[in-house]
Amino acid sequence: MPFYNDLRPEADFATRDFVRVFPEMTTTERARCIDGLRRLKAGLAQHVPPRETEGNLLVASWNIVALGGGDYRDGEGLYYVAEIIGAFDLIAVQELKPNLTDLDKLMRILGPHWSYMVNDPTGGDAGNDERSAYVFNTNRVRLSGVAGELSLWQDYDGDWPGAMRSLKRPPYMTGFVTAWKHFAMVNLHLHPGKDRAQPAADPPVPSDAQVRQEEIRLLLAVLAARREQLWSKNLILVGDTNFYRRHDEATLDLLHAAGFWESGGLVGKTTNITVDPADGETYDRMFFNGEEYFDIAVRDGLEQGGVFDFLDHVYRDADWPTYREAMRDKRTKAADKAKMMTDDAAAWRYFRDTYRKRQVSDHFPIWVELSVDDSDAFLARNRAAIAAT
Repeated sequence: MPFYNDLRPEADFATRDFVRVFPEMTTTERARCIDGLRRLKAGLAQHVPPRETEGNLLVASWNIVALGGGDYRDGEGLYYVAEIIGAFDLIAVQELKPNLTDLDKLMRILGPHWSYMVNDPTGGDAGNDERSAYVFNTNRVRLSGVAGELSLWQDYDGDWPGAMRSLKRPPYMTGFVTAWKHFAMVNLHLHPGKDRAQPAADPPVPSDAQVRQEEIRLLLAVLAARREQLWSKNLILVGDTNFYRRHDEATLDLLHAAGFWESGGLVGKTTNITVDPADGETYDRMFFNGEEYFDIAVRDGLEQGGVFDFLDHVYRDADWPTYREAMRDKRTKAADKAKMMTDDAAAWRYFRDTYRKRQVSDHFPIWVELSVDDSDAFLARNRAAIAAT
């Protein structure tokens, strides 16, 4: 579990020099954070399975919007992010910014048995100066030694307008080992948007869905060509795919045709705060492709996985009045600062549409439970084979 040194009464700090991550937190902020953490812990315990020694692995993916992109998040928000991360064993993170200060603060909260791997920031407008990261519990999973960004070979002969040579944000593949299972994860953040194609433009402009389809086609081409060279044939494609239900069916067909399947616990689940659940949009996805004994845990006939809605527990709709001063301090213009303290409607809109998204994220984390102990099935199959000889 995370370390809570910051969340003590002032008397504790007077008697002992506890190492704090956020020494600027006030007594009021510490008390509010403790209340939120207790609700969050109860919610995670209700929705996420417990860890089983050498029996399962809790794998998650989370677009933590602009993590490290300025000083917007305060100690309370980062404590909530750490608490959620700490409920899992391995988390693929998207939209990490070049500055790793926030990530290092999360590591200090999580403790010494947590570590991370990050790739290089992607420059240019298309890349949005983003990194991908893997955050993992070293007591539960370890690196295989294989890591790198996937790229196309130079002699690729595509028929795409403009001859796309790579994805806008390079897929980041890293290998992991747990118990007697090994697998590689490919961390994705695909092209966003749902604008239509402009065939009359010179040159023609493809639709956003067509760009995503080409990104996936290129990725699958690389994986197919290098399949025999990959360290593991157990693969998880994971991340913020930006898939739209009405626009990306052809791209999903490509993935399914290549042998990738989705977790039943995630299909059709809303993963973004701003999306109406009635729309059924699932931007954040996990796709699996593996050999025998690479399985998602099943209980009562259901694959174990889901989406964790942290807004049921922290930064709830009714909590907005308690954040007036915190929201005021985040505003730069005097008129906006005044509105936070005097205009209820403006303060509520800012809390709902901006503040809580920047404190945690505008995406919910998704997760699956992998079964990593299939030893009995392995032995049973071998016993049957021996008996048949």
